[in-house]
Amino acid sequence: MDKVIDTQELKLDYGNFNALRNVSLPIYRNKVTALIGPSGCGKSTFLRCLNRMNDLIDNVKVEGIIRFNGEQVQGIGYDVIGLRKKIGMVFQKPNPFPMSIFDNVAYGPRQQGIKNKDELRTIVEKALKQAALYNEVKDRMNESATRLSGGQQQRLCIARALAMEPEVLLMDEPTSALDPLATQRIEELIEELKKDYTIVIVTHSMQQAARISDQTAFFLLGEIIEFGLTSEIFANPKDKRTEDYITGRFG
Repeated sequence: MDKVIDTQELKLDYGNFNALRNVSLPIYRNKVTALIGPSGCGKSTFLRCLNRMNDLIDNVKVEGIIRFNGEQVQGIGYDVIGLRKKIGMVFQKPNPFPMSIFDNVAYGPRQQGIKNKDELRTIVEKALKQAALYNEVKDRMNESATRLSGGQQQRLCIARALAMEPEVLLMDEPTSALDPLATQRIEELIEELKKDYTIVIVTHSMQQAARISDQTAFFLLGEIIEFGLTSEIFANPKDKRTEDYITGRFG
């Protein structure tokens, strides 16, 4: 299988706190990789390493190797802005900008220098369609995005990421603030999006990981305990700690 992202011996410290230890993990193209494990075990920290979001936090030290399409992404001189364009991110709580639905999705392309109205309209329409939101908002494009429901806001945030034409979508518990129906819509959307994108999702829901992911990595205390096909991890985990976690004995 084709690796889009690959980490080797990744270590991360926040000051004196060791958050990740020797994390080596391949992320395969057009697959959904779920990161599971108890709170504070390093899942979101790992996710933020992949597009160097941890650079924005003071007192962080990262060691090891992160490769994107075979190229190492750390080091001075690497185009971090370009990296974040190619590796988009959707957060736990929907965070639409306080502006219109149209302007939310057009924001990134405008920052990239696209000013032509027809071109922007095409980009916005395509991204909203990909995020399965277009039919719900096509007559409300000038309305404030904050008036959308929580589930719609989260799909808008996905559209905003897609407007930048990424290769990879990082999703940090994208449904934890949503009701079951909105969660189902996002899960169906992820299934559709993996045809064109590679998706890495942090989730606390074992059922969600089992439903939507191809590969699963189980994190515990900053380490990967087990990684493999989701079907195998859930049906036949090799490590007792993985089995204990997915059967609800701890976490």
